[in-house]
Amino acid sequence: MFLLLLLFIIIPIAELYIIIQVAQTTGVFNSIILLFLVSLIGAWLVKAEGLGVLKKIRIQLTKGEMPSKELVDGGLILLAGALMLTPGFLTDAFGLLLLFPITRPIFRIPILKKVKNISSRSGRQGTSFGDSSFINFRNRKSEIIDLQTNHDFGDTPPMIEND
Repeated sequence: MFLLLLLFIIIPIAELYIIIQVAQTTGVFNSIILLFLVSLIGAWLVKAEGLGVLKKIRIQLTKGEMPSKELVDGGLILLAGALMLTPGFLTDAFGLLLLFPITRPIFRIPILKKVKNISSRSGRQGTSFGDSSFINFRNRKSEIIDLQTNHDFGDTPPMIEND
């Protein structure tokens, strides 16, 4: 309940107060331009950081490792993008904190600890690919079906036989 109060009432009031203070200091037109520029720069930073994290995720998956740190970073960058597009200096400042790789661990480490704590309570260990992973798939009879063979089947494709 308090989170909703904070999210929908307190933060918008604080944003309006800060926007009014900046507008009184720099002028209304200048403050609107500043809000617009910060949103544009934020969108560019979100794109750049997001593409970098996607590249890191691909590298981790290629190595056969679970990209847990990178997935959390991707979620934080997504949240930063939403905050940067929301008009206001307070949300922009928080969004920039989530965007910069230097400050992102401040938010990432508690999230990873929380996920590790939840997963240890549920009986799952670690974040690597294992037997219960979506990567390790077995058919109903636990048979391995090798579809890559050296046989020449001509025009007909290979068929899986039913017992």
